[in-house]
Amino acid sequence: MSYTPPPPSPPPPGAGQGGFYQPAKTNQKAVWSMILGILGLLCFGLFAGVPALILGNIAKKEIASSGGAQTGSGMAQAGVILGIIAIALTVVSIILFAVGAISMDSFSTTY
Repeated sequence: MSYTPPPPSPPPPGAGQGGFYQPAKTNQKAVWSMILGILGLLCFGLFAGVPALILGNIAKKEIASSGGAQTGSGMAQAGVILGIIAIALTVVSIILFAVGAISMDSFSTTY
């Protein structure tokens, strides 16, 4: 009685094939820069504007050095611009408050 060996099993999926395309990932610092820039513009001023500016610049450098592996340069740029605007508005508000052009009396509830 002769015995024939079974045929070889098929190769596992992906074996022997070339590398797969890796989609570019969005830089998380760019996302947070834009979020903080929006928050700084709306309500938090310097407390969110300065981190937005710093994170945006760091993200732009990381994206540029990634060689196309990361995206989000537009969000990083938006975070930088919104951070600058938030800082500028806060500084102008502080100056106007210091010279008396605006006061907190208009915000009081006592009559």
